[in-house]
Amino acid sequence: MVLLHVLFEHAAGYALFAVKEVEEVGLLIPQVEETLLNVGKFNNIVKLAAFSPFKSAQSALENVNAISEGVLHEDLKLLLETHMPAKKKKALLGVADAKIGAAIQEELKIPCQTGGAVVEILRGIRLHFHSLVKGLTAQSASKAQLGLGHSYSRAKVKFNVNRVDNMIIQSISLLDQLDKDINTFSMRVREWYGYHFPELIKIVSDNYTYCRMAKFIGNRKELSEEKLEEMEEIVMDSAKAQAVLDASRSSMGMDISPIDLINIESFSSRVISLSEYRKELQEYLRSKMSQVAPSLSALIGEVVGARLISHAGSLTNLAKYPASTVQILGAEKALFRALKTRGNTPKYGLIFHSTFIGRAAMKNKGRISRYLANKCTIASRIDCFSEIPTSVFGDKLREQVEERLAFYETGEVPRKNLDVMKEAQQEATEVVSEVKRKLEKKEKKRKKREKRQLEALAAEEAEEPSQKKTKENGEEDEEPKKKKKKRHSEAEVSENGMEEETSSKKKKKK
Repeated sequence: MVLLHVLFEHAAGYALFAVKEVEEVGLLIPQVEETLLNVGKFNNIVKLAAFSPFKSAQSALENVNAISEGVLHEDLKLLLETHMPAKKKKALLGVADAKIGAAIQEELKIPCQTGGAVVEILRGIRLHFHSLVKGLTAQSASKAQLGLGHSYSRAKVKFNVNRVDNMIIQSISLLDQLDKDINTFSMRVREWYGYHFPELIKIVSDNYTYCRMAKFIGNRKELSEEKLEEMEEIVMDSAKAQAVLDASRSSMGMDISPIDLINIESFSSRVISLSEYRKELQEYLRSKMSQVAPSLSALIGEVVGARLISHAGSLTNLAKYPASTVQILGAEKALFRALKTRGNTPKYGLIFHSTFIGRAAMKNKGRISRYLANKCTIASRIDCFSEIPTSVFGDKLREQVEERLAFYETGEVPRKNLDVMKEAQQEATEVVSEVKRKLEKKEKKRKKREKRQLEALAAEEAEEPSQKKTKENGEEDEEPKKKKKKRHSEAEVSENGMEEETSSKKKKKK
């Protein structure tokens, strides 16, 4: 006979349920499915063996995080050690997650089972949990679930603000979109303004410069030598500016109306503003990459590194990928086509845009791409899992790739990876210690500032009651003075009254 116990993790706590013999449960799986909706029948099969509620919301969050990572928490360990039968060989524990089952089996030597009848029993427990545990209502159970769900999701989303790779993904996507749009709009300006001044297209090849020139020149017939200096500033070449001036005098273009020129100029200014915003966005991307993935950006460049992070979904996902996946990341279609047709698989994906593969010889492109993918994987893992990321490792890895390129060309033996990593480790510790010192200084300054503010507030609070007391004393002093004045006035009135009475009596006697 084997005793089956089922472990159920709820937002309120851990619950351990004792089930009938495994043989009986195995035979009665259809009956278990039928009794799921009936509480009375379900109680005949499943009974509560132990319930361990969480002490606080923080404890519940810690336990849930441990379960999601497949780690055995101390609370769960205590529950199982206390309430599981002594003869563990005959006891079988049913769990929902295979990861936590493996952890329990490894640490406590309790055999665990997932799937089969355990899944159906857990469905029933989830449905009737508030009725199986005494003192727990459906309302309180739903509140506990809602609160724990909010705290768990908040903890998962809450990362360091300076190291958010979502911003990199959005900015590189926007950068690619801006490149397409600027290219399309520039071609439209070229075609539109080309009717009036077709020779300008051959002289000025850059899209941004062409739009600026189209906006500046306007009507080519109005162009004179007075505007030559300003044209030189735009084109950054005196010969080109002179060529534009000469071409404007003998142009084959058609005449254009002022209204059409206004439209062309306004559209050119829009394209110019988009190009300027693209430069700002590229600077922003460079700064974000230096914060989030400094080693990867030092090794392969900000744009290619950002594309790798965007394609993987996040820096964490990229760090989890093996080097073989990073090598062909972005060439999935070519890979599956090669697998389908049994052809040659692609040698590189997004990392083809790096300068290393372009500099390598044709026969060495595959070898250098494999080596570069390996170094990219190392750099992404260092960036992802280090507390204070630095670009030291990225610079050293870049040196290694340069040495490998030289080895393929000249045969010069590169340094060993172990020696390079030791040097990088020493430099990184120095850099990190300096950063920590700066952070400690900032923290001390912040604490001093807060202390001064608190002292100032305490002094203000201490001054307020003294001011109140002085005001109250001043009011008390004023009150008796007023009373004395009133008394004096009453005395005067009484004296006046007596005087009036005496005067009236005298009059009567007279």
